[in-house]
Amino acid sequence: MTSAALSPALPPTAAGTDGRQGGTQVRPAPAPGTLTSGRSPHHSHDSATPGFLRSVGVELLKMHRLRVLLIAILLAIASVAMSSTNLFSQSTIRSLDNPAAKPWAMLLLGTAFVNAMTGTVFVAILASRQTDIEHSGAGWNLAATSGLTPGALCRVKLAALTLLIVPTVVLQNSALIIFGRIMGISVPLDVGPWVTYTLLLALVNTAMCAYHLWLAAVVENQLVVMSVGLLGGFIGIYMLLSPPALARLLPWGYYAIITPAKVSMVDSHAVYEYIQVPMGWVAGFLVLTAVIFTVASHRLDRIER
Repeated sequence: MTSAALSPALPPTAAGTDGRQGGTQVRPAPAPGTLTSGRSPHHSHDSATPGFLRSVGVELLKMHRLRVLLIAILLAIASVAMSSTNLFSQSTIRSLDNPAAKPWAMLLLGTAFVNAMTGTVFVAILASRQTDIEHSGAGWNLAATSGLTPGALCRVKLAALTLLIVPTVVLQNSALIIFGRIMGISVPLDVGPWVTYTLLLALVNTAMCAYHLWLAAVVENQLVVMSVGLLGGFIGIYMLLSPPALARLLPWGYYAIITPAKVSMVDSHAVYEYIQVPMGWVAGFLVLTAVIFTVASHRLDRIER
């Protein structure tokens, strides 16, 4: 038996002062959970999750491909055309330069009726168009692979559609004012009521879009979404003719609540006047809608697709 066989095996630390054995450096394994670099263990997951602004940009590209902007422009043109029909009547033409007749209030009330009828149809088309692509192309699963849950995707879609709804409403009312000037309204514009109505209409349209967007995400058949939008248009018109106490109880009634003008019959003549908008009720409706949409969109993450 040789002396090499009798000699005990040296531990790695005894084989060399630098921890080498047989010419190979031995490195101790890191303890579980120990960071081996400056990055978080979840860094790869976080980097794969798209940012909110980037996701909104993707939705805007989808809108461009789906011709959503063209649809919004056509609907806005149709709304302006329907809102200005009263300007062609002989009785209205004779009062366009009469400050006592308040032609701007008349025009504002006319567009309020049209928006109550077409507002929900407008947002139903946008929500359905933007969501149907996810149902038909397995977009929910593709978004989930990049870390975007169905609920988060709905919130991104609402943000992207808001960027379309707000300028559409502003351009629509601006075009209506310009057309009113062209048709002969020479009295000064009542800036306050028009600005108030434009701002509130954009907010109410966005709120109604949130409801229809959630419905479009839950129901694959988009005819259901369109039917709800059409039904909401009829309800919106009815709410303009109903007591304000009833209009406050329904989402569609807020197209009537935000209208700062009314008409009454005095000696068989229509008298237009401006009224105060109950801002407290409008703010409550918007806050409640935000809470409902947030909770409902988070619940979408539990639905298997």
